[in-house]
Amino acid sequence: MQKRTFLHTALAVGLVGASGLGLAQDNVFKIGLVLPMTGQQATTGRQIEAAARLWMAQNGDTVAGKKVQLILKDDTSLPDMTRRLAQELIVNEKVNVIAGMGITPSAMAVAPLATQSKTPLVVMAAATSSITQASPFIVRTSFTLPQASVALADWAPKNGIKKVVTLVSDYGPGIDAEKYFTERMKFNGAQVVENLRVPLRSPDFAPFLQKVRDIKPDALFVFVPSGAGTAVMKQFAERGMDKAGIRLIGTGDVTDDDLLNDMGDVALGVVTSHHYSAAHPSAANKKFVDAFMKANKGLRPNFMAVGGYDGMRVIYEALKKTGGKGGGTALLEAMKGQVFESPRGPMFIDAQTRDVVQNIYLRKVEKKDGQLWNAEFDVIKDVKDPGKTK
Repeated sequence: MQKRTFLHTALAVGLVGASGLGLAQDNVFKIGLVLPMTGQQATTGRQIEAAARLWMAQNGDTVAGKKVQLILKDDTSLPDMTRRLAQELIVNEKVNVIAGMGITPSAMAVAPLATQSKTPLVVMAAATSSITQASPFIVRTSFTLPQASVALADWAPKNGIKKVVTLVSDYGPGIDAEKYFTERMKFNGAQVVENLRVPLRSPDFAPFLQKVRDIKPDALFVFVPSGAGTAVMKQFAERGMDKAGIRLIGTGDVTDDDLLNDMGDVALGVVTSHHYSAAHPSAANKKFVDAFMKANKGLRPNFMAVGGYDGMRVIYEALKKTGGKGGGTALLEAMKGQVFESPRGPMFIDAQTRDVVQNIYLRKVEKKDGQLWNAEFDVIKDVKDPGKTK
């Protein structure tokens, strides 16, 4: 039954691809934005939508003679729903681009539809290395977990961290983070004594953190999806793990800028590696943060926001380059190889892998004017995804 349904889906989408999406409405360019606006990953959706709308407010809604229309759909981070919504957007709405994708399973669910219909899929959030290999029509503007994890595994052993336990959410990005962090730590002569995986849905960190406390490593390396860092930090403090001399390190998801001030002083001194901090000291970022906060009642942008903002830039530039003409294949080609200054720093879309190449920063949580910030103290420039360089 499922196979038959999928074949019907493939056929419907294939017919749309064959008829050419460019025929939709001559003067309207439609972007289908599929995001988790409710549920566990709702902060991801809120940040990306706000950033996409900010880009449009700053750059207008007409590009190359086309009126840009953003169609937002809430998939609640359920891959079956993501696929259904994407199919409706492609078949019924005849969108020119699909974008968003809050988590990896959502991006993977839409990948075959993007391929069959020749619709560019701009991944603004999901961060498993293999996503761009799931369809030749995927372009990513977020980051990959191997990019962030390897940088931290190079820093840790040089800074007194020789024995580590990893704690990750049990799905694609978490497994990537665990694998690349562990391999690099061992390569650098350090020990990873235990790898712990927490269920993605309804996670309870308490028993895992108790186990870590009993092992007494130098540090706990954490990856959790955007929005879950507060729970980890709270339970880490409740168990007195910081006072027991166990350091908390991780990818930047755990000290998410959106939630950092709610974590309190237990977050002070936590070292993470990531591609974006709201405290990034550049004129482009200051302008972005000020505009974002002004447009969103003081909400601080996080790494999801910058993925959405830059994703919109990539779409707009591709539309300009094609002169508003041509279908999905022409748009995709115009997205490849784009180089620009983002609020995160310099970045480009690798023409071969269609993945993002960017700086990765080492940051420490510091307090300034009563606010907590991820303050950058080192940078590794032009980092490609290590998952694609083997």
